[in-house]
Amino acid sequence: MSEPRDKAKTDRAASTTRLIIDLGPLLVFVAVNALYGIFAATAAFMVAIIASLVASRALLGKISPMPLITAALVMVFGGLTLFLQDETFIKIKPTVLYILFASVLLGGMATGRLFLQMLMSEAIELTGEGWRKLTIRWAVFFVLLAVVNEIVWRNASTDFWVSFKVFGLLPLTFLFAVLQVGLLQKHSTSSQ
Repeated sequence: MSEPRDKAKTDRAASTTRLIIDLGPLLVFVAVNALYGIFAATAAFMVAIIASLVASRALLGKISPMPLITAALVMVFGGLTLFLQDETFIKIKPTVLYILFASVLLGGMATGRLFLQMLMSEAIELTGEGWRKLTIRWAVFFVLLAVVNEIVWRNASTDFWVSFKVFGLLPLTFLFAVLQVGLLQKHSTSSQ
């Protein structure tokens, strides 16, 4: 009787660990930027993101594709930022990441592969129509995030942009995810 309860407890612990691992580098970036500026923050972000990959592998036994892609882009754009001493590169990294995610989702759909389903099918059971709708919604959302990132970094101070990454883009993403609950319920295969 305690087996389902133990599994739920283990799943919650893994989810909490995943959240800490995913948010850690971003929080390091914000904190170091506040104390030492964007170039030190970029270097710290690069170290923290590698540490998060190592922690993910050690604590969760795997590294998910999205953090791996994010880490690769952080290394490239962070490296360019530091090498050229030009903060533009780290500022456009989110734009490139969001456009890449949207392109992969839409490109996969165009070729008959629903990458979102491949990534999330263990956690969510949806009909084919549900997966298609969810994929389109996330792709459009990623394009909108890319546009918002471009507007903010081009029109605001670096400190504001750094704060906006955590206190703007992150809450928007959580809100968007919560707003998908209706679609998830409507197209759930477990309720049919």
